[in-house]
Amino acid sequence: MISAACADQVPNYSPSPAAGVRGEADGAVPDGATVFEDEYPGVANLDPALLQALREAATDAAEDQVTFYVNSGWRSPERQNQLLREAVSTYGSAAEAARWVATPETSRHVSGDAIDIGRYDATAWLSEHGAEYGLCQIYRNEPWHYELRTEAIDRGCPRMYADPTQDPRMQQ
Repeated sequence: MISAACADQVPNYSPSPAAGVRGEADGAVPDGATVFEDEYPGVANLDPALLQALREAATDAAEDQVTFYVNSGWRSPERQNQLLREAVSTYGSAAEAARWVATPETSRHVSGDAIDIGRYDATAWLSEHGAEYGLCQIYRNEPWHYELRTEAIDRGCPRMYADPTQDPRMQQ
């Protein structure tokens, strides 16, 4: 789901920098961090298979002068909960917030199974080439959110959900 770092890409969403929530230990990554920077838990705590696929894709994308910057990767449950509370406040209801931010129990970021890639050139590159690495955009409303779908290497990425409220994994 969405990260605080992607707030500029989401309509009307502006999370506050709550104390302790935006720290690197909770998964925040500084501007300019790439998928190769293991010193940040937001990168290092990603699922190893996802991280390997991202690094292979990033290496190939670099040949096209494209860099994979990480807006958000792994997040602590506490950070995810703070993002959700802020989204509810911003959007006025839990139902509307759910279009952008998952609960800590359902977030693919908390489990280390999702990454939000920064900058348009990288998301455009992944949109065109990501399936070759098993990297798929999952939600139509979040062009920066990618997850590993190894079957996509042979069959292409699955059909996207309109937004997270349509994803059965979010229905817990």
